[in-house]
Amino acid sequence: MDRQQQEVNPNLINNLRSALGVLELEPSSQLYRDVVTICDHFENPGFRIAVFGPFNYGKSTLLNALLGKRTLPIDLIPTTGAAIYVRYGAELSSNITLTDGTEIKEKGTELLKQYAILDNNRCMCSDVASVTVYCSHPFLQTGVEFLDLPGTNDQQAQNTLVREQLLTADLVVQVLDCRQLMTLGERENLRDWLLDRGIETVVFVVNFLNLLAPEDQKEVYHRLRFVAESFRAKLPPNISNLYRVDALPALRARLKGDTAAAQTTGLATFESALQTIVAAQQEKTAIRLPRVLAIATELQQALEAKIEEVSTEIATLQEKHNAKLELKQKAQKLIQQGFSVSVSDFQSWLYLPKLLGRYQSEIALALQQGTFSTQETGQFQQEVRDYQQAIVDWVAKACEFFEQHSSTELAIDFLEAPQVNVPKSPSATQQSGSVTPVAVATGIGWVLGGPVGAAVVGGASYVLKKSQQKQQQQDLSTTPTPQQVTEVYKEAAKEYLTRFSKEALSNIQQYEETVAKIINFSVTTEPLKMTAQHHQLQLLQNLLANLNQELRID
Repeated sequence: MDRQQQEVNPNLINNLRSALGVLELEPSSQLYRDVVTICDHFENPGFRIAVFGPFNYGKSTLLNALLGKRTLPIDLIPTTGAAIYVRYGAELSSNITLTDGTEIKEKGTELLKQYAILDNNRCMCSDVASVTVYCSHPFLQTGVEFLDLPGTNDQQAQNTLVREQLLTADLVVQVLDCRQLMTLGERENLRDWLLDRGIETVVFVVNFLNLLAPEDQKEVYHRLRFVAESFRAKLPPNISNLYRVDALPALRARLKGDTAAAQTTGLATFESALQTIVAAQQEKTAIRLPRVLAIATELQQALEAKIEEVSTEIATLQEKHNAKLELKQKAQKLIQQGFSVSVSDFQSWLYLPKLLGRYQSEIALALQQGTFSTQETGQFQQEVRDYQQAIVDWVAKACEFFEQHSSTELAIDFLEAPQVNVPKSPSATQQSGSVTPVAVATGIGWVLGGPVGAAVVGGASYVLKKSQQKQQQQDLSTTPTPQQVTEVYKEAAKEYLTRFSKEALSNIQQYEETVAKIINFSVTTEPLKMTAQHHQLQLLQNLLANLNQELRID
């Protein structure tokens, strides 16, 4: 079946509403208002006939003539400023709904003078949401309602209202003034407000022909016929889309009850055509399908544009994510290399032969002179702290960059100064009555620079067994030589450095094992985590797919 002849699927309306919510359009935007209007219209089971045209073209007069009474304001200056719905009611009454939800009801139509006409600045009342007139006409009792729209050649606000409300009409009656045949503005409105939006159920009513001479009437009507035939109206077979109605004479004849006079105005012919159109198209939504398709197409384009926008955002996020991964991988390599080099350098420095060659003599001399903890031994301490800090710095960088945490510290403790016993000469022994050991027991106060506290001092006592053995074998009066004394202190320094090297290397190994997970942090090429943009894109794509399916678009 041709798509233009199909009924509107309710799912299509639901998809339009859903898409509107996801697009996050401004409520004041034209597309938002159009979608809301067309969707709301499908909830109204009635058949709406909208009367459309510029100001002072006789729209309200035409409606009053159809209703047979002065229902709408036609003799008020300024004139209609609101969209007035005319519906069936047991008696003539008016209902005004304000923007705050307040409803004002009153018999008759006096309320229209207060709320439904333009002010002195030709502006609509800003606090009026809708205006409804109830009338007991039998044509309205069949489910038909009229919509008297404001004029289209005055204020932008009125034009916006008219353009929006035309979407809700099942039949549009465009009133023409024979004295101003299809002005440029009317032709633009016909194209932009009707044709381009899928509104094709349109009939033209030409007014004021009675004011022209008979010869001019024929010429004008012929020209209008050409315009009307060029408009591809969707009407029942054998129904014209052009009618002549002299609105004011027709109203006067109806008010007087003069049926013959009303016949000469063309009103009866127009009424008959309206009844035929309503009878043929009432209870059908197929006539609304073209305008729904037009709005749906706009919504499709908006969805596609939004999908492209969100896809671009996600692509940007992915690029940043990939760049971050690449940076992490490079940083990981640098940190691993730096950490490994720093550890290797410290281990090499702690290698005992090298350590003895560099510091054994210095420490032995410091022990002998009693200056072990002074600046003379500061270089040893400073070098240890520098190597230690280099290793710790790489771990800190890894923690910061990979967002890890480590509470482990690289502990390098300095030992207590060794206690060295050197034998005294006999004279000194006799004077003192005993051998008094010379104890060098000073703490090593190494300061590495930066926030590192003083080193904890450990102790080691070295008893010079070989010297004692020799002293036991030799005469007590024998005095040790300077070389022997030096060797005693060198041996003490060697044992000190040996123990320090062993403990420091062990601590470094334990530290390496503890921080291995941080230094060797696994930087994988994990995908970008699902973000709000991903969910939004998925929803937009699903809505577009559903909309395309309802419209049967491959």
